[in-house]
Amino acid sequence: MSQGMNPEFAAGYCPMMLDGIKREAEITKKVLAAVPDAKSDYKPDLNARSGWELAWHLANTDVQFLDAIADLKFDMEAMQTPRPDKPSTVAELVEWYDRNMQRGAERVAAMSGEQLATPVDFLGLFNFPAVAYLGFLNNHCIHHRGQLSSYLRPMGAKCPAIYGGSYDEPFMPPVPAETAA
Repeated sequence: MSQGMNPEFAAGYCPMMLDGIKREAEITKKVLAAVPDAKSDYKPDLNARSGWELAWHLANTDVQFLDAIADLKFDMEAMQTPRPDKPSTVAELVEWYDRNMQRGAERVAAMSGEQLATPVDFLGLFNFPAVAYLGFLNNHCIHHRGQLSSYLRPMGAKCPAIYGGSYDEPFMPPVPAETAA
């Protein structure tokens, strides 16, 4: 992937990816907010993460990815160190995620094309340009958000609309202004 990645391409690719990630984060906040605190220990299987563990993994890892991209370094030790600012309720988690995703996105947006095109080792598995990891972040978010959304109804919660309507939040097409009167 790093072949052919020049600073000009990286500088143009970054805002497009960050725009998509910001839109995905808004959807993720709705799914996170739907997790009921009282039932956040729900697990669909003994080997699965609980709703709270999955919600925290999703939120924390998205933020860690943005910070690692901006730092030009994925540090497994730092990624596994418990955060002193870890939220303890769903409402706190949504606010934490929103604040830190905005902060992290601003850090990445401030990077130069040269920085964005810099190859970064990902735990010995990949060595891609920093900007390429925005795709990993996006896919990771969507993957775990899908898992978490499947927990919601068994936890007694409603599933928000994600890309279209859901049973609980049906799609309502906008009414054209000329027919609304």
